[in-house]
Amino acid sequence: MYIKRDITQQILESSVRIQILLGPRQCGKSTLFAAAYESVAGEGSLPRYFQEITFDDLQMRQLANQDPALFLQQFGPPLLLDEVQYVPNLFPELKKVVDQVKRTEVFQSSAAKPGVLFRLTGSNQILMDKNIKESLTGRASYFYLNTLTVHEILTALPETLIKDIIFKGGWPELYTNDRLSPTTYLNDYIRTYVEKDIIMSAGIQKSSEFLTVLRLLGARTAQVTRHEDISKDSGVTAVTVKEWTSILERADLIYLLKPYFNNLTTRLIKSPKIYFLDTGLAVRLQGWSDPNPLINSPQNGALFETLVLAEIVKFIRNYGKDWELFFWRTKGSSDAEEIDFILKTENGAMYAFDAKLAIQGISKAENYPPYYKNHISPKTPLALVTYGGSRLKLSVDCIVLPIAELHDYLMAI
Repeated sequence: MYIKRDITQQILESSVRIQILLGPRQCGKSTLFAAAYESVAGEGSLPRYFQEITFDDLQMRQLANQDPALFLQQFGPPLLLDEVQYVPNLFPELKKVVDQVKRTEVFQSSAAKPGVLFRLTGSNQILMDKNIKESLTGRASYFYLNTLTVHEILTALPETLIKDIIFKGGWPELYTNDRLSPTTYLNDYIRTYVEKDIIMSAGIQKSSEFLTVLRLLGARTAQVTRHEDISKDSGVTAVTVKEWTSILERADLIYLLKPYFNNLTTRLIKSPKIYFLDTGLAVRLQGWSDPNPLINSPQNGALFETLVLAEIVKFIRNYGKDWELFFWRTKGSSDAEEIDFILKTENGAMYAFDAKLAIQGISKAENYPPYYKNHISPKTPLALVTYGGSRLKLSVDCIVLPIAELHDYLMAI
């Protein structure tokens, strides 16, 4: 079973000779590229399929690094090259091929142009940054994929419960193969991808301390990040915690949400909030092994908020939106005001969202916080994103929006 990805159309509309799809391991990159073949088909012609080669294969990796010209002679385009961060020597040769094609295109009719030549995937952003990006400047389009969205899951499997999505996250294999145990799958993922790819490529010497920090971050998803607090609990310096947090952000496992403030709102919190981009990984790091006690636990609200954040961030990436995302919170304890997510579009329009797990906890009097309303003057209603229920207008300034309908709401912006 293939679960169609929302980013597909953006990829099909790109005609750049090299497409690079980045994202964590096992999020579905090579499967997506293999399924999206229409972009190499000229009008009225049959589609050409990409031959797939993975550089997890050590023999292929060795050939591409030792003699990249010979490699491309044997395996000509269209090619789908998986895990390209392992073959930095191949990229100058790819550049030569693309430049040669560009020169010959001057003498070809538009119908004869070859379209996309190479599709590349990479799961290690650290190695990609070190070895690859500069080689293909101006010759490649970059796309960013993460795990499945709520919208993608419910479109393919409409009977799926939100609590199960929170528990399993969006890992495609956990939805296409019901024999897999989410707990075992994610334990293996942490042991292989996190320990093998991230720790080794970043040159981290203290692997056990890194995993301790990772688990502490998992427990703090949807909270304001204070490196000093994690330092006290882990025994690692605050400077190192900050460095490791940055590595996890570059690996696209976590997202640092910046606060929104302007010159008038000096009372606002200025530290970012940390979110995991997949709730399943956060759930596993917290130690949960069953969705039922999880949904009734004190952590359920933060994990649902994490799910809402991930849905918005993935939507922005999947549709190539030039939108910015923030949170808003004033300082203080008893009188603090907060809005979970502030979305600012390319034309300056602002939309506000609050994650509300319990529908019964929503009051008809729910509205924008007074300080926010006075200083921001919102033009759109506050959207209370809920676990279930149906879309409902509570007032001129407030609507209830089930997370299952969040994608369509964002599409209408």
